[in-house]
Amino acid sequence: MATLKEVQTKIGSVKKTRQITKAMNMVATSRLRGAQQNMDRFRPYAEKFEEVLGSLAEKSGEEASPLLEVREEVEKVHIVLCTSDRGLCAGFNANLISKAEAFKKEKEAQGIDVVFTNFGKKGRDWCRNNNMDRISEHLGVVGSTFGFNVASTAASSLVEGFLSGSYDEVYVVYAEFVSIAKQIPVAKQILPITSVESSEPEDKGDEDAPYLAEHICEPPAAELLGILLPKNVSVQLFGALLETSTSEHAARMMAMDNATNACSDMIDELTLAYNKARQAAITAELMDIVGGAEALKG
Repeated sequence: MATLKEVQTKIGSVKKTRQITKAMNMVATSRLRGAQQNMDRFRPYAEKFEEVLGSLAEKSGEEASPLLEVREEVEKVHIVLCTSDRGLCAGFNANLISKAEAFKKEKEAQGIDVVFTNFGKKGRDWCRNNNMDRISEHLGVVGSTFGFNVASTAASSLVEGFLSGSYDEVYVVYAEFVSIAKQIPVAKQILPITSVESSEPEDKGDEDAPYLAEHICEPPAAELLGILLPKNVSVQLFGALLETSTSEHAARMMAMDNATNACSDMIDELTLAYNKARQAAITAELMDIVGGAEALKG
């Protein structure tokens, strides 16, 4: 059985740990609020941008831009893996890496080579440790304050590599923010652009079909696509980074909250053990006193 001093030392250590986890929970909560506001403000823009782009692409056809053309033979795939730079966020990074690893194995089983671009140290370290082919890395982005220029710079490099034939498809693996308690790893294709196809059904009489707005544009739609399609890659990548950043703060907040509760439970158990040990020590001393008194009487 542990001595009183050992139990008391453990209680002090756990209390200090609880102070740290509680402080980290408060920091994550504060950062989550700002990140979630940025994400919520950007989502309507991204949705409307995709709607307008879909209308223009429908008018112009797939031949309007090489970014719309699906290649018959896919030989190399580029994966943009978004993870955090720091840990202490439960299984957040492990889930993203597992998603990327499963997606990579799926492509390699089809005879397709896979290369990576990393956002975040955790994904970078995983690629390094497993000798993955890497094109570039971007650190200090996810989980911090960043601007649209970060996604725009990375997207320009992706578009250039796609047009030059360095790779045939580009996917981004990121964490989609559903709620504070739920973040889903997602692998989304961003090149070639396939999500801008018309959602109008063949049956024109279907009243439940989604409506694709008609847009009047100047200059012509085909000319606008040359500007909007590359920007669409930047928009999607920026949205994925915002989602991942918000998800990281939410995961860390939940992890630190669970750690704080676990520390509180441990303190209660150690306090109970301390009281039992203290009572046992007092009982032993009383028995010694009683035994000595009886010996003197005899």
